[in-house]
Amino acid sequence: MIILRYILVALEVVLLFNLLIGVHELGHFLAARWRGLKVERFAIWFGKPIWKKKIGDVEYALGTIPFGGYVSLPQMATMESIEGKSETPVEQLPNVSPLDKIIVAVAGPLFSLLLAVVFAVVVWQVGKPTNEADNTTTIGWVDPTGPAAKAGLLPGDTILEIDGKPVHHFAPTSSDSVTWRIVTSTGTNIAIKYRRAGQEATAYATPFHRKTGWLERKALRQILITSANQASIFEVATNSPAALAGLKTGDEVVALNGEKIYSFMAVVSAEDALSNSVVKPLTLTLRRNGEQFDRTLLAVKPLQPTNSGPVLGIVSWQGSTNILLAHPSPVEQIKVSAGQIFNTFGALFSKSEIGVQQLGGAVMIIRVYSNLFQDEDGWRRVLWFSVILNVNLALLNMLPLPVLDGGHILLSLIEWLRRRPVHAKILEKIQTGFAALLIGFMVYIAFFDAGDWFRSAKADREVPVESCKWISRDDREAAQKKLISTSPPSRPARELFISAARQKPPALRDPPSRYETNRRRRRTRYKP
Repeated sequence: MIILRYILVALEVVLLFNLLIGVHELGHFLAARWRGLKVERFAIWFGKPIWKKKIGDVEYALGTIPFGGYVSLPQMATMESIEGKSETPVEQLPNVSPLDKIIVAVAGPLFSLLLAVVFAVVVWQVGKPTNEADNTTTIGWVDPTGPAAKAGLLPGDTILEIDGKPVHHFAPTSSDSVTWRIVTSTGTNIAIKYRRAGQEATAYATPFHRKTGWLERKALRQILITSANQASIFEVATNSPAALAGLKTGDEVVALNGEKIYSFMAVVSAEDALSNSVVKPLTLTLRRNGEQFDRTLLAVKPLQPTNSGPVLGIVSWQGSTNILLAHPSPVEQIKVSAGQIFNTFGALFSKSEIGVQQLGGAVMIIRVYSNLFQDEDGWRRVLWFSVILNVNLALLNMLPLPVLDGGHILLSLIEWLRRRPVHAKILEKIQTGFAALLIGFMVYIAFFDAGDWFRSAKADREVPVESCKWISRDDREAAQKKLISTSPPSRPARELFISAARQKPPALRDPPSRYETNRRRRRTRYKP
C-alpha cells in the first residue's frame, strides 16, 4: 500500500506540473493561431521526444527533460538548441508584425496568470488550512547555545520587529515573517524587538551559519529558534519508557520539570542534553481530555545503534490540531504571490546573503508538491501553492531576457523602433547563447535541489534498532520504578528498555518549515 501511495502521489505531481506548463504554452499556441503564425510543434518538456503525434500541420510531443515546454514558432526568434531545426526555412514564411509577436509572447504569461486566478477562486471557496503557528511570532524554543539565547531571548517571548521592520508571521511565505527578516538581514548583529510579560525590550543577536559542504547550498543566517506550537504526542514506541509511563497519542505536553514549554523542541532538547551528562528523570506535565497530570520518565539508551543517546520513546510529534480554514480573496492571493517574487528579486540584488544558489527550480517544485500531496489536508495546500507558482511563472517569463517571453517582447520592440527585424544570424547566436545559459542555470539549481531532497530523505529514513530479550511487563514496570529512584541508573536495569535512534536535532540544521515542524518524526522500527 505504501508503494502504491507513492506511485499515486508521483502521478498527481506529474499531472499537475504538466498542467501548469501546458496552460502556459497553450496561451502561446492559441495566440499564434489567432494571429496567423505557423506552429510546427507543441511540446511539454524539453529534449528528444519520447512521444509525438502529428495532427494537421502541428506536431504534439512529450520531451525527456522535465524543465518546461515550448511552442515552435519559426517566425518568432528561433531556439534551435531547444526546439530543434525548423522544417520550413524562415525565408519562405511571410513576415510577422512586431505587434503580433508581442501578442503571442504575452499570451503565455497571461494564461499562467489566468490559471492562478482560477486556483485562487477555488482556494477562496474551499479555504486554505491555517493554525496558530502560521500567525504567531512567539518563540517556542531557543537553542541553549545559539545566538538567540546568548542575546537573552527566551521561549514565550513575542517578537515584534527585526531590524526595525515589523513581523506578523514566523515562517515564510510572507516577507513580514521572522525567518525572512533574519535571512535577509545585513548587519553584523540583528536587532530583535520583543515583548515579555507586557514589557518591550530589544536584543541583539549575532547570526549563526550552519557548516555546509561544497556540494551543498550555502547556509543562510539563523539565530536558532522555532515558533510556538502545541506539543502534542503523535506516536509512542511500544515498550519504551514513554509507553510504560502511560503516554498516549494526543497527549499534550504543557510543562517540563515544572516549567511551561511552548514547543515539542523543549523535550527533544532535554533528551539531547542527556547524551553528554548524567541521565536524570524528566517530569512531563501532560494534558489529556481536559485533565492535567505529571509523569516522570527516565530516558534510556538502546543497545543498538551504539551511537544512540538516551531517549524517552516519543517517536513523533504533531503541532496544533485546531486547523482553521482561511478564505483569502483572489486579489489578496495574487497580491501576496506577486509580492514574494518581487521580494526575492529585491533580496538577490541587495546586500543580503541570498543569491541565485538559494533559488529553487523544477526539482524543488516537484518536491514541494509531493510533500503537500502526502499531507492530510494537502489538496487545499496544493491549490494555494499553485496560485503562488503560476504568478511566479508569469512574472519570471516577463523578464526581458532572450529565450524568455520578455525577451521576445524586447526584440519585437527593437524591431518596431528599427523598422526592420534583427539580423537572423545575430538573433540565432543570441538565442542559442542564452538558451545554453538557461539550461546550465537549470541544471545548476536542480543539482542543489536534488541534493537537498536526497539528504532530507536520508535523514528521515527508518533506522532499525536491535532489541534485547524482553522480560515480563510487571518486571519491566518494576525496573522502571527502580530506574527513576536511581541516579545514575544501573546498567542492567537500563538495558531492559529500547527506544528510538537519535538524530541530530532539527534546530542545528536549517530551520524546518511549519509543515516539517508539525509533522517531524524520528522514524524507528522496534522489535520486542
